[in-house]
Amino acid sequence: ELAPVAKEVGAYVMYDGAHVLGLIAGKQFQDPLREGADIITASTHKTFPGPQGGVIIYKRFGETEEIAKLQWAIFPGVLSNHHLHHMAGKTLTAAEMLEYGEKYAEQIVKNAKALAEALAEEGFKVIGEDKGYTESHQVIVDVSDLHPAAGGWAAPLLEEAGIILNKNLLPWDPLEKVNEPSGLRIGVQEMTRVGMFEDDMKEIAHFIKRVLIDKEDPAKVRRDVYGFRAEFQKVYYSFDHGLPLRE
Repeated sequence: ELAPVAKEVGAYVMYDGAHVLGLIAGKQFQDPLREGADIITASTHKTFPGPQGGVIIYKRFGETEEIAKLQWAIFPGVLSNHHLHHMAGKTLTAAEMLEYGEKYAEQIVKNAKALAEALAEEGFKVIGEDKGYTESHQVIVDVSDLHPAAGGWAAPLLEEAGIILNKNLLPWDPLEKVNEPSGLRIGVQEMTRVGMFEDDMKEIAHFIKRVLIDKEDPAKVRRDVYGFRAEFQKVYYSFDHGLPLRE
């Protein structure tokens, strides 16, 4: 809907695909360039599982002058170095995504939905129930009813139990709550890539409940988390191990 309006006034539409590049590549998300965006900026290390870095993807503009302006803005405009040693890893990741990306992205979304549903069943206030919780790799949980410091309390406590996730502001939080926001943000892409499926998300949800709702000692939960994680030691959706098999 923005594209025709932008074209009328000579503007460009830029799409922030930082988190969802792998889901776009895996055909499980919207397709920005074909839907009217001119430029995509994205990370190469989130749902696109490569080395840390970024990528800018753009349409073939009508005039080479426009491409030259974009290149000049990138370098020397905002970048002063180029890490060539990352390129081999990014190339390999792109090749693996061509081979396995659709299956990988599909399972990421399935796992995110399964985790959201499992957390809700465990008693958490998961955002977006009326929309199926999520259509991406992320699940958002409101933990403001569990502790005055909410996410600022929950994230460090879960880290003690071996569970790494983000505290996160929710849309209704004032910016001043950045250190003690209402929410937690959980991504499932790494868990998916080591071969986890929907049933495994139920186990993870229960670990989180034991720490935050049942108030178990995080050190005790950590032992169980480490034991659970020890069963997932291969990287799948890769040329080394292919696709994971359900038990």
